[in-house]
Amino acid sequence: MRKYFFLPFFTLTSLTLSASHRSEQDNVVTMKRVLRVTIALFAVFVFVSAISMLVGPGGISILPLLKSLFTGWSEATFSLPSTEKTILFSIRLPRIIFAGIVGACLSMAGVVFQGLLRNPLADPYILGISGGSAVGAIIAIITGISLLPLGIPGIAFSGALLTIILVFGIAGTKKEIHSTTLLLAGVIVNAFFSAAILFLISIASERNLHSAMFWLMGDLSLAEWSDIALTGLFLIIGFITMYIYSRDLNLIVTGEETAMQLGVNVELTKKVLLIAASIVTGVAVSVSGIIGFVGLIIPHMMRMLSGSDHRLLLPSSALFGGSFLIVADTIARTITAPAELPVGVITALCGAPYFIYLLRRKAA
Repeated sequence: MRKYFFLPFFTLTSLTLSASHRSEQDNVVTMKRVLRVTIALFAVFVFVSAISMLVGPGGISILPLLKSLFTGWSEATFSLPSTEKTILFSIRLPRIIFAGIVGACLSMAGVVFQGLLRNPLADPYILGISGGSAVGAIIAIITGISLLPLGIPGIAFSGALLTIILVFGIAGTKKEIHSTTLLLAGVIVNAFFSAAILFLISIASERNLHSAMFWLMGDLSLAEWSDIALTGLFLIIGFITMYIYSRDLNLIVTGEETAMQLGVNVELTKKVLLIAASIVTGVAVSVSGIIGFVGLIIPHMMRMLSGSDHRLLLPSSALFGGSFLIVADTIARTITAPAELPVGVITALCGAPYFIYLLRRKAA
């Protein structure tokens, strides 16, 4: 099953998206089309999640599982052995939901950053948010705060929040935020935090060093329901905020002067979207570590398949990003079983060849 795990995922996704594209060749985004694509990609998400539940080093009998699902969820009719039930619903299910939420958060943030900065290579970490989170997480690991409830996520999110305030404080003026100044501020802050990370790693003990390095490469193995609930809440709030401003973002992409002439409050829209995307990224990074390429390649893929209208791009990227990270995490926990790889390793192995393909495609 591991060998063919990618095949149904990409086959089903390409069929649903191509069908939608053929039925809407005029590329006009209507609510009907948004619902159609969203339902199709949600079906892909559910399918991938169901397959991921059955894939892993612990052997799960499929027929008893299906029988249990059809007979009901009550304790009396649930015929799965207690060991398999624990593996499925206490270990794999929270991790799958967690991966889906984190993937959706990073993909949505990538859509906003790429749109506002008008750069298809912009990613959710472009403002140095990952560096601030990483410094907070490593401090929590070294000092032992990680043993407290929400120790690492709490300190890591504080670091991300501090980074957001710092970057906007450097780049902002009383009237407007310039994209170039914002990017430069992000680069400067990120460089500082990179130096801080190297310093903290150099003084960390061997035990803490392993935990820190695993976190820096992305780790979903410690998914807890409290983290899932917190991240899911920010995902919902962030998505609603971004979608409300999706039409304004479409106009800003075409040009800020044009958007202002059409009645868009450009500076307010930019500030709201940048803050929303930054906070969503900070929350995702604080609970999962640094997972690269998800917020970079997923919006780009969805833009190629479904167009650049953000009313469709936001929900499609969120759903497909969640599905993609579930697939990546399933591979990460099974390919070297019983050991596990950081999920960031798998996303990097997928992302780098994709961009090589894009560069060669554009050069051809």
